[in-house]
Amino acid sequence: MRLNKYIISGGGTGGHVFPAISIAKKIKEDDPESKILFVGSYGKMEMRKVPDFGFDIIGLPVDGFNRKFSYKNLLFPFKLFFSLIKSIFIIIRFNPNVVIGTGGFVSGPIVFVSQMLGYPSLIQEQNSFPGITNRILGKRANIISVAYPKMEKYFIKEKIVFTGNPVRRDIIESQITSIEAKLFFDLDPEKPIVGIIGGSLGAHKINQIINENLGFFHEMNAQLIWQCGKLYYEKYKKYKTNNINIVPFISKMNYFYKAVDFLISRAGASTISEICITGIPSILIPSPNVAENHQFYNALELHNKKSSELIEEKNLKKEFKRVVKKFYTNKSFRNEMKNNLIKLSKPNATTEIVNHVKELIN
Repeated sequence: MRLNKYIISGGGTGGHVFPAISIAKKIKEDDPESKILFVGSYGKMEMRKVPDFGFDIIGLPVDGFNRKFSYKNLLFPFKLFFSLIKSIFIIIRFNPNVVIGTGGFVSGPIVFVSQMLGYPSLIQEQNSFPGITNRILGKRANIISVAYPKMEKYFIKEKIVFTGNPVRRDIIESQITSIEAKLFFDLDPEKPIVGIIGGSLGAHKINQIINENLGFFHEMNAQLIWQCGKLYYEKYKKYKTNNINIVPFISKMNYFYKAVDFLISRAGASTISEICITGIPSILIPSPNVAENHQFYNALELHNKKSSELIEEKNLKKEFKRVVKKFYTNKSFRNEMKNNLIKLSKPNATTEIVNHVKELIN
């Protein structure tokens, strides 16, 4: 039996890292003897998370280009140059059968170099509006895995496969009951729960609007699971009560999705895929501070299919109470949204992507 070797690169945010880990775990499940090497960016979350799952990772100095003026941008060309040089050595030394990119600036150098050296590559685009890195890599990639239809506007049609985004298996296969999940978060299983997530670090505007409306939630007799983020936990932890569970980070998302009745969230690609799989009605508040404003387009795709509500940050103060009240009081509205979400879900995304990777090897 031949030894298959894979390089997987993607990082910067959980939206790039966790799909990469899901793909790696599926490859190992199908081919236990395979060798997998991750390539990440120094100081980013992938350098901590990937080893937790038993995979080797090498760091590159490349970093994102700040769209606002920053002196760090002066270092960008040098970091990119050294990352390209290091990528050449990584590719030649490891000699992979295929290279997989799941997005983020770090996937640029290693996938680009592999393409220049003639190695097969698959890139995964999680968003409805692709970032510049994947648009460049897509020109030479063999296969482009996408999560939204009509992506031929950005990529060569013949290369596109509509797979959806990988979602963690513990979420897809969760057997936890709603009561068990609510008790896990120390909340009353008889009362509705609103979930709030703004990413691992937190979202200032979401935290701010929740804080300003704690009395409003109390009037509705609503319970909250509020992931305020690591940056904001010290500020907000004082608001923890019997009805409000404030945490810096939620690791057991399978429990979280079973516990909440509806969600207030950013609109990252991984979150979108998870709410489609779990059928959780959501109010999406896209971050305006991301590349190409892709979270807005992700949220708009769901909103246009009557699968979520969308509030832009600039309209939060004006629309927040009205939309939340509509969600909280109208159960049939939430049920309709649940049905629409399930239709959009792609529970076999990871398997489909890995099958396409195998095609490249064979």
